[in-house]
Amino acid sequence: MQQLTQIELANWLALYVATGLCCAIAFALAWATAAYEIYQERPWLTIRSFRSVALFIPRTWWRWQKLYLTSMPVTLGIVGLFAASLRWG
Repeated sequence: MQQLTQIELANWLALYVATGLCCAIAFALAWATAAYEIYQERPWLTIRSFRSVALFIPRTWWRWQKLYLTSMPVTLGIVGLFAASLRWG
């Protein structure tokens, strides 16, 4: 197996850092949006029993998860364009 050159190693490291940064931004934005939507709806006012708490937690997680997953095409596009802009050889 051929070893990576210094340029290739630096490019792969830059890609991992860029992907991590994009995912961190998407995480924060999805969290902030979900928190704002939950604050606007005020669903905690309807929590009256253990069952409603047990349903509130997965609904909140699913709301955040949908917001986070909808950022995937943007993240792939950004990282893909960044990878295409690097010199690999």
